[in-house]
Amino acid sequence: MDRRHFLAAGAAATASTLLPATAAEAASENLFQDVNFFSDGLALTPREYTALLDKAVQAGNFAPDYYSRGGTIEALEAKFAERLGKQAAIFLPTGTLANLLAVRKLAGNDRRVLVQAESHLYNDSGDAAQMLSGLTLLPQAPGRAAFTLDEAKEWAARTAGGRVESPIGVVSIESPVRRRQHEFVPFDDLVRLTGWAGEQGIRRHLDGARLFNLPQHTGHSVKEYTALFDTVYVSLWKHFNGASGAILAGDTAFIEGLYHVRRQFGGGLPYAWPLVAFVDTFLDDYEALYARAWQAADQVVAALEASGRFTARRLENGTSTFLLQARGITSAALAERAQKHGVLLPRLPDEATEIPLQVNTSLLRKSPEAVARAFLGP
Repeated sequence: MDRRHFLAAGAAATASTLLPATAAEAASENLFQDVNFFSDGLALTPREYTALLDKAVQAGNFAPDYYSRGGTIEALEAKFAERLGKQAAIFLPTGTLANLLAVRKLAGNDRRVLVQAESHLYNDSGDAAQMLSGLTLLPQAPGRAAFTLDEAKEWAARTAGGRVESPIGVVSIESPVRRRQHEFVPFDDLVRLTGWAGEQGIRRHLDGARLFNLPQHTGHSVKEYTALFDTVYVSLWKHFNGASGAILAGDTAFIEGLYHVRRQFGGGLPYAWPLVAFVDTFLDDYEALYARAWQAADQVVAALEASGRFTARRLENGTSTFLLQARGITSAALAERAQKHGVLLPRLPDEATEIPLQVNTSLLRKSPEAVARAFLGP
C-alpha cells in the first residue's frame, strides 16, 4: 500500500471511531429522522453523511480511487454508464465541469451552441464556456423551459447565412429546468429537436442533473431520454446524496482520454471516493422510492386541503415541485411550527403567497399523517 492509500485508510478508520456503534444509538441521536421540502435529496447532516460513509468503507468490496481513477470511482462510472444506456462514463467533481467538458468536446470546430436562456449552462457557470473554451452560447426562449424546433431552425439558417460561416455545433438541453421550478421539456419536443439536429450533423447534449425524476412524471424511461443525445450529465449529489460529483456519459470514443482534460481543468481530485462512496446504494432503488415519495406527498396534500387551511397547486409539466398556499399563518411561522415536528420547509419572506415545496425521498421517513400534523399543528 503506498503512502497516500495508507493515509486515506487511516483517516477512514479514525472517522469510524466517532460514529454510533449501533442503529439504536444512531436513532437516539435523531439521525435520519427529518423530512425536508427544500432539497432534491435527503439533505444529509454531517453526522448522517459520516455514518453512511463509514458503512460504505466497511463493505468488503470497497476500494479507494487514486486521482479519480480506479476503485469505487471506476465501479460507479460503469454502473451509471449501464443505467444511462451509454458505452462509457467519467466522474467529474461538479456538474458545471461536466456540462462544460461535454459541449466543449462535442462542438469541435463548430463553436456555436444553442442553449436555453434559463439553463444552468447559460446562467450559472460564469461564462465559463465562452472564457475557458471559446464557445459562443446562443440563449433561446427566455422565461420558458425550452425553445422550439422552428426557433432552432431559424438560428441555424442565420448562422449559415452570415458573411463568415459560423455553424452551430451543439444543441444543449436541460431537463428538468431548475430555474423554471423543475419544469420538464416535453418528450415529443425533444424527439423532434434532437432528430433534426442529428440530421444536420449538430451534436446533442443533455443536462440531466435531475434526469431520474422524469420517468415518474412523463412515462418515458431514463434510457429513452438518453438515446436522443450524444452525451448526458447526471448529478451525484442531488438525488443520490453524495457530497458532490457528476457523471458524464457517452460513447467510448467520446469519453476516452477525458481524464486528461479533467485534470487540465483542475478536476482530477487525488481522492474522490469520500464524495460518492455510497451513491450507488441510492441509485439502485431511486425511481421506485421517488414514486413512493409522491404517493406520500399526495396523501399529505389531501389531508392539508381537507383542513380548509391549505391549497396546493401542481405545475404544468412539473416534476418535483408543487406550490402550497397557507391561510392564517405566515410562511416563517409555518416553517417554525413544522420544524418542531422534524419537517423542514424553505424559509421565505412573509409576503410570499405560495411556498414552493420539493418532493424527495425523505418523505418516506415519516408517515403522511405525521407530516400533515407538522403543518397543521396542535
